Amino acid sequence: MSILIDKNTRVITQGITGKTGQFHTEKCMEYANGKTCFVAGVNPRKAGEKIFDIPIYATVKEAAAASGATVSVIYVPPAGAADAIWEAVEADLDLAICITEGIPVRDMLLVRNRMKAKVAAGGKETLLLGPNCPGLITPDEIKIGIMPGHIHKRGRIGVVSRSGTLTYEAVGQLTDLGLGQSTAVGIGGDPINGLKHIDIMRLFNDDADTDAVIMIGEIGGPDEAEAALWCKEHMKKPVVGFIAGVTAPAGKRMGHAGALISGGADTAEAKLAIMEACGFTVTRNPAEMGKLLKSLL
Repeated sequence: MSILIDKNTRVITQGITGKTGQFHTEKCMEYANGKTCFVAGVNPRKAGEKIFDIPIYATVKEAAAASGATVSVIYVPPAGAADAIWEAVEADLDLAICITEGIPVRDMLLVRNRMKAKVAAGGKETLLLGPNCPGLITPDEIKIGIMPGHIHKRGRIGVVSRSGTLTYEAVGQLTDLGLGQSTAVGIGGDPINGLKHIDIMRLFNDDADTDAVIMIGEIGGPDEAEAALWCKEHMKKPVVGFIAGVTAPAGKRMGHAGALISGGADTAEAKLAIMEACGFTVTRNPAEMGKLLKSLL
């Protein structure tokens, strides 16, 4: 009843001894099956110690070998976060989730190119969620990231969003309407990131326990349009679409998300038009996402 993670997922926290890593690992452990799911931490200077009764290892490879974990969540500060992503990739994990905000674009460009080169050479592909994302959650099973667990409810609606706070908004509306979520995924708004809208929509389309999807985007970049065009040809489930930034002026960078309208097809109105033409039910009012979705079921 989920994509990417479930109650059987075993997780490593990279940066577990830092203030942010400690706080959110503890919150994740308190949610649903968290005490079973979070099995290892990484800090080279504190290897051999424990925190929250979780053993700490010097490297991700050692942590994965000892614990059987296949997923990592990264709370490493920006200067070292790209190296932390690469360490998870080198350890052949299935998925790395990078929460860190503010990673230099050049660092992400280098690590993305290394990831592509590894796959091209026949190596295992490690999926990357983020950076600068809230993570993902399969309600009542496992949460990996910084989202508030209490607003989520087990259900059959998928949520994917570039915006962290709008993920929570959509989730809260679905929960209030009694619908709940199969999985909610925050992909992050950085210009160079891992999984895109199109990747998550493919997974939701193939998931027998997801009946419909709310897809939330932002101004800047082609990702939402590419996902919409894919959905027009392949998506078998109803989709509600929203784009943040309808009132944003062209040429002005908005917030920290790397969202910049160049004046072409990356404005909110242009993306909404493409989504509508591709069969999405779109709204310009984020307060209506849940109600619209319910009306489609």
